Amino acid sequence: MLSACAGIASFLFTLFAFLMLSEFDEQVVASVFIGLFALLIVWIASEKPNSQHARAISALVDRLMAVGTGDLKSPAPAALREHMPTLAGAVEGLFRQVRSNIENVHAMAMYDPITSLPNRLHFRKEAERILKARGSKERLALLFIDLDGFKEVNDNLGHAQGDQTLALVAARLRSVLREEVAQGRLVHPLIARLAGDEFTVLLPSLSVNAEAERIAGLLLEALCQTFEMDGQMIEMGASIGVAFSPEHGTDLTSMMRAADLAMYSAKGSGRSKVSVYNASLAAAFEERTRVERALRHSVAKGDFELAIHPIISVRTGAVVAGEALVRWNHPTKGIVLPDDFIAVAEESWLIVQIGHWVMEQAAQTLARWQAANLPQRLTINISPRQLEHSEFFSHLRKSFATHGAPLFMLELEFTETLAMRCSEEILAQLNALRAEGVAISMDDFGSGYSNLARMKTMPLTRVKLDESLVADLDSCETSRTIVSSVIHLIHGLGAEVVGEGVERQEQFDVLRALGCDVVQGYLFADPMPEPEFMRWIAERSDVRTLAISA
Repeated sequence: MLSACAGIASFLFTLFAFLMLSEFDEQVVASVFIGLFALLIVWIASEKPNSQHARAISALVDRLMAVGTGDLKSPAPAALREHMPTLAGAVEGLFRQVRSNIENVHAMAMYDPITSLPNRLHFRKEAERILKARGSKERLALLFIDLDGFKEVNDNLGHAQGDQTLALVAARLRSVLREEVAQGRLVHPLIARLAGDEFTVLLPSLSVNAEAERIAGLLLEALCQTFEMDGQMIEMGASIGVAFSPEHGTDLTSMMRAADLAMYSAKGSGRSKVSVYNASLAAAFEERTRVERALRHSVAKGDFELAIHPIISVRTGAVVAGEALVRWNHPTKGIVLPDDFIAVAEESWLIVQIGHWVMEQAAQTLARWQAANLPQRLTINISPRQLEHSEFFSHLRKSFATHGAPLFMLELEFTETLAMRCSEEILAQLNALRAEGVAISMDDFGSGYSNLARMKTMPLTRVKLDESLVADLDSCETSRTIVSSVIHLIHGLGAEVVGEGVERQEQFDVLRALGCDVVQGYLFADPMPEPEFMRWIAERSDVRTLAISA
């Protein structure tokens, strides 16, 4: 009996091997035979088989060989049940367990455990089946959904609550689609979570393309509503790209590429929008790919240079700082300005390497300025991508120590949006740098959303008004009222106000009258190479006696 159990265990082990494979192949069949022979040998050793037993074993052999063709449902052979009922019961019990395990493995392999939605593998398999089976005139749409702001949820609340948020997102998507199906406006939609915060929806059997755009709008509306998580209110939204078949492709790969490009267009045009694929998006993608390829090559070679734009005191007219603006020395186009490559650098993460280059150049520049007894600060812009690297602050300190550059002559500039998203850890690092004399500036104030309570906790030195606030100061009373209030607000936080984008004398006169502290713009000077900048400030008689404004 003991040896018989060992044989059954061997058989179980063989069948368990089947679970690990998605299809039966030669190796599986071979393992069947190995297990079968082990079973027969052990059984023969433990029993004295007669002819009836031999026929039952032969029937069992035939049944087991059928497993090689995928038959896991047929019962144990009648001869086995009649003459060896105990073994027959064990065999059928094992097959039931195998079928159950296969179902469990299938669910694990084909469904996302967080949202219970089909995963990427399941979606591709089912979507390809639907596309192949569709009629020649049947219209389909593919929606590619990327959540806006989900990273902040993970960073601020933790991954556990991030997973719960994804489950809530999936529930809202299901709810919208179920209602459309219940109303008879939609037939058999396929929804899946591809990865991270990316979801996709396939809409078959559409009457007109406008139906897909309407449904995409409903999904966007649902995702833009506030999520409540353990008493906390979460605001996200989503960017949705839409592609149609057959217009944008008849296979899944083409449709996913088109919907993905449309989604990036929605995200790039302000987020929380729906964008439909068109030919211009494909052209823009190809151009972006060319830019990224050339940029990656230039990053490796260091084909960049800095131009410095003066920041001037309204009270004295002296240069208090220079903003370092990166220029790309393109191999064929010459000097390329940031507006034409920074977005690509951000999306491709090349901005991290460019930021390191800028940091090194800033350290070398300030070492030269200190040696020349120049009191100006140098301002460098910091990307969100840079701060996502834990080595950012240690790399900054190491660069300045290596070149013997003083930290108190450095100014770090963040966008308003980035400043509002800084974690407590980053704020602690900024406070430490501020204590060592580094100035901290917020750029583009008025272009996004600022939490005043959060601003109060930040070690701000200067706040730059967004150019849109300065543009019509000399002609719009409303703009003057807004800027006046903002200036008083910033002064109340203990920071200086920078008027950016000053191009006309009239704008400067209004800023001065409203109490602005420093200004920057083409009215005073264009960005210029460092040698020219040093000559330019040397011509201003009061610069060498000016104390740095902190």
